[in-house]
This record gives sequence, C-alpha cells and structure tokens, in this order.
Amino acid sequence: MQINIVKIGGNVVDNPEALQTFVEEFSQIEGPKILVHGGGVLASRLSEKLGIEPKMVNGRRITDENTLDVVTMVYAGLVNKKIVALLQAKGENAIGLSGADGNLITSEKRPVKDIDYGFVGDIVAVNVPLLETILSHNYVPIVAAITHDKNGQLLNTNADTITAELGLGLARHHDVSLFYGFDKNGVLKDINDDQSNISEINFEKYQDLQAEKTIHSGMIPKLDNAFKAISKGISQVWLGKAEDVRKAINSKSKGTFIKTQTS
Repeated sequence: MQINIVKIGGNVVDNPEALQTFVEEFSQIEGPKILVHGGGVLASRLSEKLGIEPKMVNGRRITDENTLDVVTMVYAGLVNKKIVALLQAKGENAIGLSGADGNLITSEKRPVKDIDYGFVGDIVAVNVPLLETILSHNYVPIVAAITHDKNGQLLNTNADTITAELGLGLARHHDVSLFYGFDKNGVLKDINDDQSNISEINFEKYQDLQAEKTIHSGMIPKLDNAFKAISKGISQVWLGKAEDVRKAINSKSKGTFIKTQTS
C-alpha cells in the first residue's frame, strides 16, 4: 500500500484562509493518507491569555503541568475537531485521534539532562495494526501531537517526530512518503526571502547549513526527523508550503526534497 503522511504546522492551523486552502488540496489527494498536526501558535496565544508564559528551546516547547493542559485542549480538542469537520465538509471521512486513542502512540517522559522539558514524550511504540485497520476502511486519521505513557499520563510530543515515527512504523510493510507542510517554500537560504528555497538537501549539506546558522529553531527538528526517516526506509521526504502538498506528491512543486545520506 502506498501511504502519504502529511504534517501541517501551527502557522497554517492558525490562519483560517491557509487552513481552508490546505484542506481543499488535502481532500483531493488520492489513496490512503494520514494528517498530523500541532497547533503551537494558537497554544502559545492561549497560554499568554491565561498568564502562562510560553517557553521554547531549539524549537521545542517546555511543557509544565499548566502548559500540558493548554496544549491538550488546543491540539487534541479545538484544532483536531476543526480539521476533522472541515474535511468532512469535503467528503473525507476523517477521524480525529491523539496518541492515547486506541493506544495509537505510546511514549515515555523525556529524562532530564541539560534541559528539563517537562511533560514531553519520546515515542516508544506506534500501533501500526490500528492505523492499517483505519486506512483499510477508508477513514482518514487526523493525529494530534499528544501521546500517552500507558500509566494515565498525557505527554506533549513534537508533531514532526510523530510524523516520522508513524511513517517508520508503516514503512515496514508499505511504501511511505512524508510531506511536511508549513508557511514557507521549503528550507530557505534566507529566512526573509521565500524564493531562496533549496530544492534538494543531503545530510552533508544539512550539517553545513547548521554550521553556517542558516538553519535554526523549529527547522532543526523537522530536518532531524526527515533525515532519520529517509535513512530508515521512508521513500520520500518533502518540506514546503502546505498548499503545495498535492503538487509535491506528483513531483510538481517547489519546496525541498530530502536526499539519501551519502558517505
């Protein structure tokens, strides 16, 4: 089975026009597909309204107990159900899930090393048979970036990582491609110039771009996961504007394609 897994970022989720455009495009992608989302922009805004200061380190959110409540409400509640409803309006039989639903994604609380990330989960296992069952019945899983530890504890988990781990689990028996959609034309040489996208990157080029500080913040977890995925059997990884995902699937899009690591 050919499966396309698409992830959209918080800037897309937070922009009603961009989200609607994406939903239009996503609903026209044929075949089995999965959508993964976060909602970090909205979560940060709600946190501030509640007097909870958002804290980020290298593009990753520090999640204390109050912040966990906020991200769970935003990701697994408001954002997830909004996307499900929009897709249902397009005739897509979407089903909203967190990692706790059907034991889809189990994780463990990240150990404290240099940084205490709080209630952040590192993925332990993905329930691949559940995904296969859902897809075989023509449902479209919409997965929020919340997992659980099987002991009753919900954990905030990076949506880029979830995308990669779902893909790696399914890739054992299926042909899987990953598409990271956000609000830029891909990986940019100049963050202020959306036309400066790099069409292809291998691992050596990625290391050079990091050393040059061309790539930083939230782009680092995206690319870390992309290279892990491509090195472990994922057929294709692409990063670019969410509205261009369908074109990318047909190899007719701008954006950045991740190439296999070379020695």
